[in-house]
Amino acid sequence: MEAEAARNAKETLELAFQISNILETGLDRHTLSLLIALLDRGVNPEALAALVRELSPPRQSSCAPIPPVTAPRQP
Repeated sequence: MEAEAARNAKETLELAFQISNILETGLDRHTLSLLIALLDRGVNPEALAALVRELSPPRQSSCAPIPPVTAPRQP
């Protein structure tokens, strides 16, 4: 039973790491696992994301910035 839980945790971390790489977050597996552990313990996700953004070094994006979504104008 514990082996299956460990395997599921490893698969989940690997999937999260792949998503992290696609999104070019710059997070390594260890950091990502610590963040997931904090979320599992009830840390506010928005506050944690803000902290990660604040502590992360500025990075150069390979994509153009995405403009904010605005509501369509009414005639």
